[in-house]
Amino acid sequence: MALSIDLAVMVTVIVLVLVYKYRWKLRYMFHLAKSKHYCDKASHDHGKYTFDAFISYCDDDRSFVLKDSIGNLENEGNYKLCVHQRDFLPGQEITVNITNAIHYSRKTVCIITRTFFESYCCIFEINMARKENMYSREGKNIIFLVFLEQIPLTMLELIEKQSYKINNPITKK
Repeated sequence: MALSIDLAVMVTVIVLVLVYKYRWKLRYMFHLAKSKHYCDKASHDHGKYTFDAFISYCDDDRSFVLKDSIGNLENEGNYKLCVHQRDFLPGQEITVNITNAIHYSRKTVCIITRTFFESYCCIFEINMARKENMYSREGKNIIFLVFLEQIPLTMLELIEKQSYKINNPITKK
């Protein structure tokens, strides 16, 4: 009896450790499967994307993104961008909207500030883009980081431990 309880506890601990270790991969796969259920069909790298880029940013940086960046890129650069205020489907879960935006965009552009790393949605977006990069795009780099301010190296190290790696040219002086 005690042996079976010990075995059950051991198996439970191992499963929990594995789920925690692969949490972002599991979330990505879950949300991608969920988005395929809600949408017609996914664009599996046939060169046909709805958007040129998905712009990931914190709401504190909305003014820069909406006034400075989007106007220039869409009007002068002739790019079609996905921005959550304008392009997310109402009534759909935010995680499904994020996953679809990344999956149907050629690139993901992350506007990096200190507040970006304080937002759960921003962390979710960069991790989903990273998983898209690894599993659906055969390792082709789809993530562009735009640093609006200098980020302390300690913050980047903390973020790196949360499951993704960032190379910051600003702090490598």
